[in-house]
Amino acid sequence: MADKMGSFTEFFELIMTPSMPVILIGAAIVLLFPILLHYILIKSTPYTTLPRQRPQTVELTASRDSKTAQSFRNHDDTSGTHTKFLLVDTPGHGKLRNYALAKLASSTSDKSKLKAILFMVDAAAISENEVLAPTASYLYDVLLGLQKRASSSKSSKPPAPIPVLVAANKTDLFTALPGALVKSNLEAEITRIRSSRSKGLLDSGVGIDEIGSEEHDDWLGAYGTEKFTFDQLREFDVDVDVIAGNVTGSGSGPDKWWSWIAQRI
Repeated sequence: MADKMGSFTEFFELIMTPSMPVILIGAAIVLLFPILLHYILIKSTPYTTLPRQRPQTVELTASRDSKTAQSFRNHDDTSGTHTKFLLVDTPGHGKLRNYALAKLASSTSDKSKLKAILFMVDAAAISENEVLAPTASYLYDVLLGLQKRASSSKSSKPPAPIPVLVAANKTDLFTALPGALVKSNLEAEITRIRSSRSKGLLDSGVGIDEIGSEEHDDWLGAYGTEKFTFDQLREFDVDVDVIAGNVTGSGSGPDKWWSWIAQRI
């Protein structure tokens, strides 16, 4: 017991005696402890960005023939011709999907000014099923709406085509999939959804005489095919492009998306 007390006394005297090692150790503790504590707190409480629940509309301009036509910053370029257009942002929140699909349904009117659809996906998380499944399901409904729009036209003149850009965002992140893999993952998941919905229709008690027409109407792409591909939608005058990019960070940025938009307005 006396030895322990002696050791404690010696240690206490050591840390209380002014010396360079003690000063350096004390300064390191004082400086590093707040940083370490901040790091632990940041890691234990992840920051989450809540999706907006209101659509937003903004007026933009784009050009196909200016010197900086390939850049989203070309609104500062006075060369060439510029076209104004409205970008209506309806985030993927579940409460807003009906709004987006209703706006798509109204595009069957000849007076509709809907020129294109930009469907943004998270390329850094699309490999996870909890992200891929709802994303592909929403995209399925959007594409099916465009397919029905083309096939159900009662006029001799078909409605103007509405191209779709699947923008694979966040490709500057290490975990992001390249555009080709984003495309193949979405096609594979849409194939699964198409098969599941078809089976659900057969199991729902729909009359035998009604199964054919009902299933055909809700079948996305070429009817009866085993695997879905975006190319199948060309039959319905729907072009789908999957292009990688990123809004923030280093990398290709949004210029390829902007160029796609400029070519279609």
